[in-house]
Amino acid sequence: MDTVTAMSPAETQERIDEFGAWFQNLELNGVQTAPQHFLGDYPAVKFAGFAHALPDDLTGKSVLDIGCNAGFYSLEMKRRGASRVLGVDFDERYLAQARFAAEVHGVDIEFRQLSVYDVGTLGEKFDLVIFMGVLYHLRHPLLALDLIREHVAKDLMLFQSMQRGSEDAMQVEADYDFWQTEMFARPDFPVMYFIEHKYAGDPTNWWIPNRACTEAMLRSSGFDIIAHPENEVFVCKVRAADNESDLTRATRQAKESLRAS
Repeated sequence: MDTVTAMSPAETQERIDEFGAWFQNLELNGVQTAPQHFLGDYPAVKFAGFAHALPDDLTGKSVLDIGCNAGFYSLEMKRRGASRVLGVDFDERYLAQARFAAEVHGVDIEFRQLSVYDVGTLGEKFDLVIFMGVLYHLRHPLLALDLIREHVAKDLMLFQSMQRGSEDAMQVEADYDFWQTEMFARPDFPVMYFIEHKYAGDPTNWWIPNRACTEAMLRSSGFDIIAHPENEVFVCKVRAADNESDLTRATRQAKESLRAS
């Protein structure tokens, strides 16, 4: 038996503690990694609300988990039979936790340190991209969505962002006159709230959209929303690329602007 999976609960707890604080609560050899999480048994309690919206059988499919943290969703997709699962995160501590969790569960998952802005370096597209709990930590969120669409999303994307403001979404017009301003006062108009300092004690919380803004950004980046199974969670499908050249050009211009800044 593998030495990791053969560890006693006490030995497992010792290893868990060595990795520092865990954000995701996983069960490893009967031991919970974050039993005092302020959101409860997170993210399992959240996943229970939308697990049905994803394919039960991912046999032969590839999955990219962006911002994988300790690997909860990577593990879940592997349980559904995904042939290839790649988890990427910018935080090496989370990646170390994820590698340990995969070892304990005895599954083959690759984890790599990578920024969402660098997904183009992967050089491949995935059947399912998971982009959960990342958008609001980014200074350039729309660029990230554009890069995902352009470089790594082949078919489906599972998306989640913290949202604030109205949960309603108005039907926006294709264009507005320069002197028309009343829609900006509507709570259901697409709005992104900017956090200059901290939110919930976290200085990496930069942008928080309302629901209308979340949906508009997804559409603008080339995704069609096919399901909204749980608050803040959207299942999207890559749109047939009638405007792909425009999207690619806009992404390139945004990247050039970012490099110049």
